[in-house]
Amino acid sequence: MTKTVERPPAVRVRPVKAPSPAGDRRRRRLTDHLRAYGFLLGGLICFALFSWYPAIRAVVIAFQEYTPGSDPEWVGTANFTRVWQDPEFADAWRNTLTFTLLALLIGFAIPFLLALVLNELRHAKAFFRVVVYLPVMIPPVVSALLWKWFYDPGAGLANEALRFLHLPTSNWSNGADTALVSLVIVATWANMGGTVLIYLAALQAVPGELYEAAELDGANLLQRIRHVTVPQTRFVILMLMLLQIIATMQVFTEPFVITGGGPENATVTVLYLIYKYAFLYNDFGGACALSVMLLALLGAFSAVYLRLTRSGEEAA
Repeated sequence: MTKTVERPPAVRVRPVKAPSPAGDRRRRRLTDHLRAYGFLLGGLICFALFSWYPAIRAVVIAFQEYTPGSDPEWVGTANFTRVWQDPEFADAWRNTLTFTLLALLIGFAIPFLLALVLNELRHAKAFFRVVVYLPVMIPPVVSALLWKWFYDPGAGLANEALRFLHLPTSNWSNGADTALVSLVIVATWANMGGTVLIYLAALQAVPGELYEAAELDGANLLQRIRHVTVPQTRFVILMLMLLQIIATMQVFTEPFVITGGGPENATVTVLYLIYKYAFLYNDFGGACALSVMLLALLGAFSAVYLRLTRSGEEAA
């Protein structure tokens, strides 16, 4: 008897579809975006907690009577009215605006001139760049304390140098007429290093052919600076001017450490007055109201400044 062997049923093999290249690219792009946003999440959380939330909270407190540990009470614009009527309010704004103007006259031209000199050097460029940038590396409070000793009317180095040269001495930061100018010198010395390096980078990006053409046309040094250097670095100059105005309007360290707002309120600035409201008067509502005023002024000035510079570029 013959035994029949049953064959197993044939297995149908279905062809496997190759993954779509477009689908792979989309998934890879989505993965890259998620990874990038994951890295950004930490920075966004820090900004939200330590920058955006305090700013929004300050605007809210400006309309409240607030003391830490007690429930806030809405008072409307009473904080703004009280701050506006404060006798120190006018002094603070006048000193701040004067400081900003002096900083533009003194502290804006010097970094540009130093950058021009460094750009023309042929030897020891790296050494002089370090020397110029060194004050920025000193902590601001340490720098202010050094200048406080330097300005000491008795044994300070400034008056000792004047005595050595048989010149009349000065009260420097202790005189009502000279205190603000003294603080401008400190701020200029402490902060110009970064500005000089930015100017230097902008100057090195100017094509040398422009200077050669100007020399062939008979332009002297001042004419080359006016007609070549300034137009080619105009954007950098305008942006640094805006940043300097915003920074000098918020001056605090120098009057706080060196003069304490004196003498005779000659160096009380807006930011120093905000500090006094918050930590000396325990009036956080008034401090926030003054902060909102400063924020509104700087925001309006920045908007107008950018609008005018953009209109000037379009006209050119």
